[in-house]
Amino acid sequence: MHNFFFGIYPYIAITVMIVGSIIRYDRDPFTWKSKSSQLLRKRQFVIGSVLFHVGILVILFGHLGGLLTPIAVFDALGISHGAKQILAVTAGGIAGIMALIGGAILLHRRMTDPRIRANSTLADTGILALLLAQLVLGLMTIFVSLQHMDGEEMTRLMAWAQGIAYLRPDAAAHIVDVNPLFKLHIFLGLTIFLLFPFTRLVHMISAPIRYIWRPGYQIVRTKRQMPERTKPRHPAE
Repeated sequence: MHNFFFGIYPYIAITVMIVGSIIRYDRDPFTWKSKSSQLLRKRQFVIGSVLFHVGILVILFGHLGGLLTPIAVFDALGISHGAKQILAVTAGGIAGIMALIGGAILLHRRMTDPRIRANSTLADTGILALLLAQLVLGLMTIFVSLQHMDGEEMTRLMAWAQGIAYLRPDAAAHIVDVNPLFKLHIFLGLTIFLLFPFTRLVHMISAPIRYIWRPGYQIVRTKRQMPERTKPRHPAE
């Protein structure tokens, strides 16, 4: 079961995430959105959304860079395993707390506001709850890491992630002896990847970069009455 969850399940989750996202974008492009509830209740939204998204992005890129960067690169830069672990614990802890507070605010308003709850689906609420659970698990692993700052467990996790990326059949063997909290954290993270194409998380890969070079300006009409001097004249005048 260990080999399945950490040697085979990662490929199932990543494949479903990629293929499922492509199929959804091709078959149901109008469902490809975040379905923001800001218009229903702006209070709490801005603070919660900013904290959550900033924290999540720092964690995401921190995990990608920390786990997939070859150990030889850190050695060449003179960064010890212990120093890398301290950086990961510090930056990850701050970002994790930010994301957890922001996510809790968003989940609270989604669960307690009748209008938002009526416009939410099980997938909307469920994926947010899973993300919060993942954040809690991630913060709990910090206390495990603080008990041994030699970086040994961190290098095992790096070896596992790079083994999965490089299609090595023995990838799961690298984390046989790591703390169960890390294993649960990995499993839940892979499950979120698996559910990715079926939730609002797909908007993560649709950043509106094209607006940077979009020609012209967007015309927004106002309902306010224009001052008399600026009203356009009738053609007959």
